[in-house]
This record gives sequence, C-alpha cells and structure tokens, in this order.
Amino acid sequence: MRLQGKTAIVTGAASGFGKGIAERFAAEGARVALLDINGKGARAVADSLPGEHLALQCDVTMRSDVSGAINEAIEQFGRVDIMVNNAGWSHRNMPMLEVDEESFDRVYAINVKSIYLTTRAVVPHMREMGGGAIVNVSSTAGDRPRPGLTWYNSTKGAVNTLTKSMAVELAPDRIRVNAIAPVIGATGLLEAFMGQPDTPEIRAKFMASIPLGRFSLPSDHAAAALFLASDEAEFITGVILNVDGGRCI
Repeated sequence: MRLQGKTAIVTGAASGFGKGIAERFAAEGARVALLDINGKGARAVADSLPGEHLALQCDVTMRSDVSGAINEAIEQFGRVDIMVNNAGWSHRNMPMLEVDEESFDRVYAINVKSIYLTTRAVVPHMREMGGGAIVNVSSTAGDRPRPGLTWYNSTKGAVNTLTKSMAVELAPDRIRVNAIAPVIGATGLLEAFMGQPDTPEIRAKFMASIPLGRFSLPSDHAAAALFLASDEAEFITGVILNVDGGRCI
C-alpha cells in the first residue's frame, strides 16, 4: 500500500472531494484525521473507513480550531506526514459587483486563510519530523477564470501562487508542496458554480467545455492527491496538477 505507515490530515473531509481523498488514503494504509465544520459528517466517514482514524469538528477559518485539531492529530497519531488543504467554498455565480462583502470575506477565509492557518500549525511539526507533503486543492478557475466567479477565481489564483512560493521556501526542510486543480464536479458547490438551477440542459452546457466529456469525480482527485502525497512524487514540488479532463488546454 502506497501510504502504509503514514498519517494524513484532510480538511473538508465530510463530503465531496475531501471524503474521496480520505477514503483513498485510508485504503492505501494511511491513518487519517478528518477535519470538517460538520463534525457529525466527518465522524460518519471516519467510522466507515478501515483502520484507525480520527474525526474532528473544525472551522478552518478559526486559528484556535485549526491549531487545536492539528495538535490533537499529532498527539493521537504521534506524527503527521501529509496535510491536504481541501476545504473550500464559493459565492454563487453572479456579476462581481453583486457579491456582498460578507461573501467576499468568507470565500477568502475558507479558501486562502485556512491554508495560512494549517501551515502555521503543521509546518513546525513537519520540520521536526524531517519532512512532509502538503497538497492544496485549487481549481481550474485559478488558471482559466470565467465570468460570474471573479472573487472565487481570485482565491484559487492565490492558492496556485502560494503553493509555488511555499514549495520554494520549504524545500530545504524536505517539505514538498503541490496542488491539484479540479474541474467542476458533482459536489455540494455545483449549483453555486453554475449560478442556475441544476438541470440536464445546464449540465450539458458545462460538460461541453470538458474535452473528456464528463464532470470530475472525487475518485479522480483522490488519485491525483495520492500520487502527490506519496513517496513516488518525492522529487516533485511546486506543481499545479490539473485534474480537468482537458478543460485547461
């Protein structure tokens, strides 16, 4: 198994891509700490996984929650080898001037500040352990933005840049930092991305922009995150890996 003996933290692990990543990591032998604001949902996922895992309710925008959860994972598992920053949110697809300030602050807090907070909490530990792997979940929106999601797009552009900057700065500590960039998938954010009711016609319109002809699945991103977190990628850092069915070509 590719993660045997390793431990991982996954944020936003109660559903969607985070759930898929946690499931795949557990199947590959990792012990996983599942962090989510939906603590009950994280517990249900953890209970469904083979092996020893930890579910923690955590608001990734709150420093006390993040540091407390990561410290508890370290205490429970003895070490953390992998940090997956998956938690994300989007304002509804709409003209940029119609997005209110509260939504702007929220999208930056969940998509960007959360990475700042997890990094502050986990990097000192990884340095003590002699290295680690961080995988950030970005979006094709950071590379190929489209109207209606301007402020969300900008958060993912920030994720791409901070991933590369973190990779350079943390390389001497043998901490690798990469990101995956999903194309739209059938998650809880689908209708927000579309900005319209979820109908077969609207889905077909979005799907037509993906050369491989389908939305992404949690399993697609779990496979990509697994590779970047594994020892097979030991010489890969600072990469933004599009998992997009050709959308960004």
